[in-house]
Amino acid sequence: MDGAAGVGRTGEGVSCRKEDRGTCDRPTTASGPPTPPRERAQCGAPPSAGGAMRHVLRRPEFRLLFCGLLASMSAESILLLALAIWVKDLTGSDGMAGATIFAVIAPMTLAPLVGWFVDRYPRRSFFVVANLVTAVLLTPLFCVRERDDVWIVYAVAALYGLSYLALSAALSGLIRQLVPIELLAEANGVLQTVRQGLRLIGPLAGAGLYAAIGGPALAGVGVLGFVTAAAVVGMLRTREESPARPGPRWPAEVSAGLRHLAGEPALRRALFGYALGSLVMGFTESLIFAYVDQGLRRDAAFVGVLVTVQGVGGLVGGLCSPGAVRRLGEVGTLATGVAFFGPAALALAYPDLRLGVAAVLLAGVSIPLTMVGLNTLIQRRTPPRLLGRVTAASEAVVSGPQAFSIGVGALLVGAVDYRLLFLLTGLVTLLAGGYLWRSRHLTPPTEPPHRTARIPSPRRPSAPAPGSSPTGDHDVIGATRRRRGR
Repeated sequence: MDGAAGVGRTGEGVSCRKEDRGTCDRPTTASGPPTPPRERAQCGAPPSAGGAMRHVLRRPEFRLLFCGLLASMSAESILLLALAIWVKDLTGSDGMAGATIFAVIAPMTLAPLVGWFVDRYPRRSFFVVANLVTAVLLTPLFCVRERDDVWIVYAVAALYGLSYLALSAALSGLIRQLVPIELLAEANGVLQTVRQGLRLIGPLAGAGLYAAIGGPALAGVGVLGFVTAAAVVGMLRTREESPARPGPRWPAEVSAGLRHLAGEPALRRALFGYALGSLVMGFTESLIFAYVDQGLRRDAAFVGVLVTVQGVGGLVGGLCSPGAVRRLGEVGTLATGVAFFGPAALALAYPDLRLGVAAVLLAGVSIPLTMVGLNTLIQRRTPPRLLGRVTAASEAVVSGPQAFSIGVGALLVGAVDYRLLFLLTGLVTLLAGGYLWRSRHLTPPTEPPHRTARIPSPRRPSAPAPGSSPTGDHDVIGATRRRRGR
């Protein structure tokens, strides 16, 4: 479908440029012969996960994008948990606090329309404007003062969810445009490492700022972060391809992302397995408040401490995710991430702080493995012209069940023992991970990169010693050059 099978392993019209791949100056296309491992190493294949991440950060375009995303992700990590804590303080309800996350995810039902809209505009320009619009959407939070204003928090959360969907779709296409296809896992791993690493300071900073200056001031932090991201990414200078004009049958174009997901076997099975796990993963958005309140007997703000601990696991998972993609394939990495969530949820059924810390760490490792595996699979198996629609549609396929489970979890947490719900979550995610693991053959691991021996530069021949044969020396030099030329 749309050449997705060819894109999956070799890329679609990806050229091997000298500045990207060192010594390789031959183009690599889907129809060309496979590049030998030795030549792939010379084309910039990273020798290790850490080296690969450094390699992708050396690219000026990606480094600038990374700096812009760092600003917006910092604001996001500080703000989102604080919104839920804010609602908890205003209402005293665990369910209403968890419903804040539901409000963010609910707009995912509009994903096909949002993806079609994103694909109609150049990636960089759309990304800049969307960040500015997101900053404006946060300004109504300045008016929230009491319980009757909670609807404003929910409205802003829903609008933010819509902008997040658009930003994710545009970002996926922008990364695919800036980074060679063999470095996509590393680029996604860098971003997930930072996103999860920000959990080390973001939630605690958000909870502390909320306690010190209140929710409206935190909205100002969010506005500043998204404006900074727009300004930095606006300095990016990259060739903007003109998107295809919408055809007369626009409903078919809107649904093109869903059709691509259904027609590509690896994407279809990956999203089905992940959606199965998402049916119960959303329970934890409300269950974590009940775990802290009823199980650990602590304030709601202690959730920020657990999310920070989760960030430690996320940092480890982000660093390991590129290597996991190379060794397990994209679907295998996704399966590992989903399966790791199972024992973490089972451990949280018993309210013990030491066990809870270990469980939250494991849940943190699972998140970047899941996201890097899925995002890299989508970018490699989707033609660039469809990437916005496919990314948005995949968000809807996963987030739809997750939004449903968040809503159900917010209702059940007041009627059912939270420990039983954690047990259910653990069992279902283990089943989903097992299903995905059986489908890992659809994206086989890539060959580990090989280091190439460094060949010394030929030295200028010295003057022949007295009594030696000049001809013999030239014969040796000529033979050496012939061997190197092979």
